[in-house]
Amino acid sequence: MTIKSYVSYFLLSLVIVFTSCKEDKKVIKQTEISFTKEGELTIFKSDSTQVKFDIEIAETKYETQTGLMYRNSMKANRGMLFIFNDVQPRSFYMKNTKIGLDLIFIDDNNKIVSFQKNAKPYNEASLPSNVPAKYVFEINAGLVDEKHILVGDSIDFIKQ
Repeated sequence: MTIKSYVSYFLLSLVIVFTSCKEDKKVIKQTEISFTKEGELTIFKSDSTQVKFDIEIAETKYETQTGLMYRNSMKANRGMLFIFNDVQPRSFYMKNTKIGLDLIFIDDNNKIVSFQKNAKPYNEASLPSNVPAKYVFEINAGLVDEKHILVGDSIDFIKQ
């Protein structure tokens, strides 16, 4: 092989190495997830008034892990109900959640047992129930106080 052949071979090898290592800079755009009404939830307050919400339901592992992530907003009369098969202390976080939330923890007798109010968007700190819960209901931040929802109030829901 001549020097010219070696140089050509070397240059060709460099071109192949550099072009094969080139990163493909595709931009993946997250699509807005829209609300899908799957039921209705009513909170029965101790003063005999009721607060009603349209709900999405999270039951599968994927749904409970994703929750309200990637949503830009949620109407005040809407929320997401997480339904679990057992009663135990629960803990949530706000990773990839763009909107502030109030988390309402509910036991297996449909009684509200605790809250995490005004959870901040994108905060990955633990938001524990501090007591066993079977359900977790997420609504817009501030609504627990605005609607005067209290520990001891009860809920009922229907799936559509």
